[in-house]
Formats: sequence, C-alpha cells, structure tokens
Amino acid sequence: MALVCLFTQSVMVMADDKPIPPQQLPAAAQQFVKTYFPKNRVVYAEKDWKSYEATLDNGAKIDFDKKGNWDKVEYKMGAVPAKLIPANIATYVQSNFPNTAIIKIDKERYGYEIELANDIDLKFNHAGAIIGYDD
Repeated sequence: MALVCLFTQSVMVMADDKPIPPQQLPAAAQQFVKTYFPKNRVVYAEKDWKSYEATLDNGAKIDFDKKGNWDKVEYKMGAVPAKLIPANIATYVQSNFPNTAIIKIDKERYGYEIELANDIDLKFNHAGAIIGYDD
C-alpha cells in the first residue's frame, strides 16, 4: 500500500507544471525566441518533468521539449512567423488559402499539424505533402 501511495504521489508531482523564471528556459528555447520573435519577450514560463512552455508578450505560446527544441507555436492574435513554416507547407497554404494566416504549427510523429485563422486544420507529412484536412 505504501508503495502505491508513493508511486501515485510521484506521478502527481511529475505531472505538475511549475512556473519558472524565463531565464531558466533551456538555451535552445531562449535562442528560438530571440530568432523567431526578436521584438518580444517571455512574460511567463513553466516546466514539467518532460517539457517547457513559454508565453510571450505578444500572446504567442510556445511548447518546447526537455532540451528546449520547439514542439508547438500557437499565436491567436497574429500569424506564426513565416520563416518557421517549412517551404512546401507555406506554398500549399498560400496556393489554397491565400491571405489566410497560419496561427498554429505543431510537430507530430507523422509531420506537422497546421491551424489556419479560418479554423481549418491541415496535416502534412515530413516532406510537406498534405495528408489530412479538418474544418
């Protein structure tokens, strides 16, 4: 019984998100923000046992893995930085949804999931070919 309680308590502690000072984000995460959001700063950061999350002063939210590599960028008040979008995906979106902002990019096992400002979700493989569509 004590072992079960200890395990349950350990899992609960590991799952908790803990606020951290922005300067405690991994170096790769800090460099990512400087590169893709040079005019913005991190106003809130948190860590759990396997990842980090940062919120910027422009409303962007960025998820990072435990090493600080980006996993997801979500930006409801504007567009995800164009230089972050793989070229094949950017071309597809521009051709099929002109003048529609990409407000989220999420790395997945199969490739990328993109959310457009018109609430359409697109799925692409690693080569940038469309493999799914949700509206």
